[in-house]
Amino acid sequence: MAVFTDEGKTYHVRVGKGDIGRYVLLPGDPFRTDLIASYFDDAKLVAHNREHKTWTGTLNGVPVSVVSTGMGCPSTAICLEELIACGADTFIRVGTAGRVCDRAFDPTLDGVINTAAVRDEGTTKHYIPIEYPAVADRHVVAALADSAKQLGYNFIEGITQSKDSFYGQHEPENMPAEPWLKARWEAWRRGNVISSEMESAAIFVISSIRGCRASSVMAYSEMPKSVEVAVGALRILIEQDKAAEK
Repeated sequence: MAVFTDEGKTYHVRVGKGDIGRYVLLPGDPFRTDLIASYFDDAKLVAHNREHKTWTGTLNGVPVSVVSTGMGCPSTAICLEELIACGADTFIRVGTAGRVCDRAFDPTLDGVINTAAVRDEGTTKHYIPIEYPAVADRHVVAALADSAKQLGYNFIEGITQSKDSFYGQHEPENMPAEPWLKARWEAWRRGNVISSEMESAAIFVISSIRGCRASSVMAYSEMPKSVEVAVGALRILIEQDKAAEK
């Protein structure tokens, strides 16, 4: 159960029930929320507290939101718990990622749609033992894949590595744990891990535990492409949910 203020707002994200849509896009950077909100109809700034900036608008006549998580799984987990407490149940992480395995370096690729995440971080261990998988929802993955196809973009599907240390990846030679870091990176590479980022594992694990739906779409270079794919996927999911409710 999330912590609420006396005004009925969550302690960190500062949103209340009715402030956000069921469907939420999750960038890390609060400045990216402004770009993403421009794809919504009638978008309005709802809150901005700490690293969490929230806009709510509509797509296909249905309320949707974009909320920044901040960097890394700890702040992402807080954000997700508070959004779920306010009624959200469908999440797509939107951002950029690094390439890991050899096939990820195909220059024709625009990015990756994540089907699962390596739990190479510490936050989710406070939820459930490490043997529990960080798996995306298959319906959200399918919606993202259909959206990318409709847009003519080349997004590969695969596993991402969610890590805690950005510089552990980019400057392992400066870390006392260099041999350990490099050995693990080689394992991910040989294991066909497609991308590396810092938030998806928390989103997938918490969504699974709480009975919600989630995936993530990461651009290798051009951020707007992943946003377009995510917005298109929300439109697909909205229409699917409308049909299921009839």
